[in-house]
Amino acid sequence: MKSILSQIKRENQYLICVLSVSIVASLCLFTRDYLDYKIVGYLLLVVVSLLAIFLDILPVLLSAILSALIMNFFFLKPYYTFHISNAEDSLLLFLFFLIALINGVLTHKIRKAEKILQIKEVRVNTMKLYNALLDSLSHELRTPISTIMGSIDTIQSKTLTISEENKLKLYSEIEKASLRLNHQVENLLNMSRLESGVIQPKIDWCDLKELVYNVLDSLKDDLQFHKIAVIADENLPLFKLDYGLTEQIIYNLVFNASQYTPKGAKIEIKIEYNANIDFEYNPDKLMPCVISISDDGNGFPEAEIDKVFDKFYRLQNSKTGGTGLGLSIVKGFVEAQNGKITLENKEEGGSIFKIYFPALVMNTAPISNE
Repeated sequence: MKSILSQIKRENQYLICVLSVSIVASLCLFTRDYLDYKIVGYLLLVVVSLLAIFLDILPVLLSAILSALIMNFFFLKPYYTFHISNAEDSLLLFLFFLIALINGVLTHKIRKAEKILQIKEVRVNTMKLYNALLDSLSHELRTPISTIMGSIDTIQSKTLTISEENKLKLYSEIEKASLRLNHQVENLLNMSRLESGVIQPKIDWCDLKELVYNVLDSLKDDLQFHKIAVIADENLPLFKLDYGLTEQIIYNLVFNASQYTPKGAKIEIKIEYNANIDFEYNPDKLMPCVISISDDGNGFPEAEIDKVFDKFYRLQNSKTGGTGLGLSIVKGFVEAQNGKITLENKEEGGSIFKIYFPALVMNTAPISNE
């Protein structure tokens, strides 16, 4: 409410002040014979105080002046004149106006101080994120660039004799480093898209099994020391999702598992069609799909599970580098498609990510059997 009122035009703020004071005064006027005028003064003072919390200083000053005039004209005897018959009422009116004025000014100054403090906190947090990003990029971008440059220098060297086999290995290293560099740049661009709010999902029919195998093929070098299992029904239907966003979601989760689990660990990708699921992200009870990505690694520290989707967050005891953007991008891309993602540790060890999409479904089983 505070943020909405702060955006109201100045002319409308004046109108709000006049209406607020007039409405309260009108209600009090009907009970003037039964209500002590001091209580009316307290009520008007409360109105001015509330207006001072939300509106600018000049409209609040207007409400303070208007309240004092209304108090004098309608509630201090003799009625309907600005003449005050005794010194006590004069002092009361003066104190009422002074208190309303001071209250409005002080409240405005407090709000101004709060805004300055918020701006300082935002700047501090921005600098922390900026430093974290620089720290991450200094390693994550420099390493593949150094690999590419070193390999090219070696290949082009006129003083070294390199066998064709070694050249092929160097070309392979250049390719891997290029893919890693591309992955980091993609994450930065995707985070920029999420921050600017320009992501508009392009919904179309997706074959999730095909999508998963495409991701696994692009990560074959990172997964060469892992056991991979894909579990999906033979007659899995098509789901209406954004292919590109969903591919990036699976890619980041599988890549994350490959980097944070030991060699020999098992990574399992399971795609389910659940027609009976009903949860808060599925208000129309559409038939959703559920994608689970689990591993039998070390899992996540329980104290940090709630933070892993935060931007730039990296596990405290992690030896692996990273910009801390992968999982925050995953969450953003899931929510962009009105989905939900959860993370928990498995009792037998390792972790499991579960993604729920309230997607439309096209069952292809009858078509394939004809």
